[in-house]
Amino acid sequence: MVTAGRAYLDHNATTPVRPEVVEAVTHALSLPGNPSSVHGEGRAARGAMERAREQVAALVGARASNVVFTSGGTEANVTVLTPGLMDCDGSSNCVRIPASLLLYSATEHACVRDGHRFPAGRAEEIPVDEEGRADLAWLDQRLARFATEHPGARALVSLHLANNETGVIQPVAEAAGIVHRHGGLVHSDAVQAAGKIAIDIAALGADVLTLSAHKIGGPKGIGAIVFRTGALELADKPLRGGGQERGWRAGTENLPGIIGFGAAAEAAFKALSGEAIRLAALRDRLEAGVLALAPETAIFGRGAVRLPNTSAFATPGLKAETVLIKLDLMGAALSSGSACSSGKVKRSHVLDAMKIDPAMSAGALRASLGWTTCEVDIDLFLAAYGKLVAVDTDRSARAAA
Repeated sequence: MVTAGRAYLDHNATTPVRPEVVEAVTHALSLPGNPSSVHGEGRAARGAMERAREQVAALVGARASNVVFTSGGTEANVTVLTPGLMDCDGSSNCVRIPASLLLYSATEHACVRDGHRFPAGRAEEIPVDEEGRADLAWLDQRLARFATEHPGARALVSLHLANNETGVIQPVAEAAGIVHRHGGLVHSDAVQAAGKIAIDIAALGADVLTLSAHKIGGPKGIGAIVFRTGALELADKPLRGGGQERGWRAGTENLPGIIGFGAAAEAAFKALSGEAIRLAALRDRLEAGVLALAPETAIFGRGAVRLPNTSAFATPGLKAETVLIKLDLMGAALSSGSACSSGKVKRSHVLDAMKIDPAMSAGALRASLGWTTCEVDIDLFLAAYGKLVAVDTDRSARAAA
């Protein structure tokens, strides 16, 4: 539950659990059976799990049989970002063309940048423009050169659907057309985009998507790999042993997490269109308020298509590490970007890739909204931020006197 009297504006780090998810998880905890067991209790558990698989699949327009559950988005990404990802020809044999090159955008999450399983020197960054969009001309040229230098070889391209810090939406469908023309495979980290914008994996053209439940109001510690078709296989599965998840991931399934994920996916899917409009209006009001308080504020990625819930901005003279603490004390919870650094505030590789002035990026804040956000939260944040801007303005004026 969100604390009363506080504005929680850090939904991209994690979204508060939805009431229907709490109910679903509570019910799941009462199910005694193992989904792999053949008795009645096991079949009941299996049925509940498969229903959740259908709910998650529906969120991205996929087939339930192409959903594999994992412990979260990080495990999902690390699992598929490997040279062992390959096509199957539909028979008992797979036509294996190992991916010998990984290309990923310079603004990818750390679990893609640092967690992939390609050898050193076989992974390269795709540059982005000043708004944070991947340079598709560069991608096309690099893949063409790779095909010339390594005939018959395959590249794997990873391009997140939306950035976790700026909310900038990437041209994944266009990129997929380029990659497939060169014989490559496409992975898209859709963790931040799911539940915020409509996703159809077929229209997107990605061969595989990855998701995380806690970004859409589900439990922490559960995620998914979603394939566009059933024609992909993995030669080097990280978790082997039992035959769970069609052999993709061994181990007894996290039934409460999976059922909670399904409930969150269904709730997010049902509310998608109306919620996107509502959150965009709140985000725009937040940004207009910040600019009214400090017209020199920079809003990062504003010239690109963004998620409706995300705003990344910086006001000259304000440092993120101190502003976040002061905002917290005044009742507003924001972040400086990714929440995967043990609470540390550090320089953003995303803003560096966008060639933002380091002095400006040092003050970068991220406000990310969600299903609990309302007008009162925006009021509270703007009141708090206004005090910080006023203090900084007064300090600057005294220094200049």
